[in-house]
Amino acid sequence: MGMTSEEIHMTNYDDLPLWSAPFGLTLLDTVRMKTHINVLDLGSGSGFPMLELAERMGKTCMVYGLDPSEEAIKMITSKKRSKGIEFAKIVKGIAEEIPFPDEYFGLIVSNNGLNNVKDQVAALAECFRVADEEAQMVLTMNLPHTMIEFYKIFEETLHDLGMTHEITLMHKHIDLKRKPVDYLKELILHAGFAINTINVDGFRLRYNDGSAFLNHHLIRSAFLDSWKEIIQPPMVDPVFERIEQRLNQIATERGELIMSIPFVCFDCVKNKPLQP
Repeated sequence: MGMTSEEIHMTNYDDLPLWSAPFGLTLLDTVRMKTHINVLDLGSGSGFPMLELAERMGKTCMVYGLDPSEEAIKMITSKKRSKGIEFAKIVKGIAEEIPFPDEYFGLIVSNNGLNNVKDQVAALAECFRVADEEAQMVLTMNLPHTMIEFYKIFEETLHDLGMTHEITLMHKHIDLKRKPVDYLKELILHAGFAINTINVDGFRLRYNDGSAFLNHHLIRSAFLDSWKEIIQPPMVDPVFERIEQRLNQIATERGELIMSIPFVCFDCVKNKPLQP
């Protein structure tokens, strides 16, 4: 049984994650259009930019999404059907073991997805294996200074409470998820790719105050739990009450609270880079 027009409208309405958009728009601007190629999107999530790429690349290309989440697969399958996108397929799997043959893809993209793999070296080696001899690879990743305004207050609060071990854990958390540009560059080169351009960019998230920031759905769903895991349970509420108060004070003094989100976009090729 097909979907009703109301179901189609509800599925398609406002389906682009705010967090993914700035990274993804830069990625889409960096992709070089080609016909008759297979495309791979690593870490497809809710389907952006996978499905957008499928529509832009057209019927001569097939865009594959790879994601380990059953929820992501169901979501993308539903969106693909409701939008009538034929030339896209979602596959369950991980970047460290890409389930495709050698030299299968003419374009590989990952929109802030490689930050979340367990083994970036293995994932990039797999990308090199499945890339054809003229393949382009476009990667976006957020950088260590992401939300530096929050982490500064987080560290100051922990310091004031004598929680030096938790400060170490906080920095380990940042280092685990977000790597510097030079580190990422060396990983990509080590995997065998050449790099045409490295575009460092960024955007801002603006809030009225710290309370709005900490209660925003993006923060609650994607960040807050991992921040709280740094702290022993009895101290979670006291620490975050202090953080909220400090963020609110900053917002009062400055008229708003701003969080910086720096990111990088790598434009890579399997063989020699393009000539200027």
